[in-house]
Amino acid sequence: MMKIIKIGALWCPACLITNNAIEKILKEDENIVCETLDYDFDEEKVKKYDVGKVLPVLIFEKNGKEVLRLIGEKNYEEIKKVVGEVNEENN
Repeated sequence: MMKIIKIGALWCPACLITNNAIEKILKEDENIVCETLDYDFDEEKVKKYDVGKVLPVLIFEKNGKEVLRLIGEKNYEEIKKVVGEVNEENN
């Protein structure tokens, strides 16, 4: 099972674009779960991931360990490619 931790903010236009891509991927692949954290409202949880100032941040975890991180606006194809790579490397 892969977990994506999605860190974004309500004021972030790039986060909206990335959110749509993530939603599509989650509908296609039932082996992925997504935890959404808000940069402003979930400050304590976000702090432990050391995300910096560029949003959104997508953290891919397998078996409870971070295996990859995407920073900034990403489209469906870019995220889908990474999902495939993470699944291949960690099977």
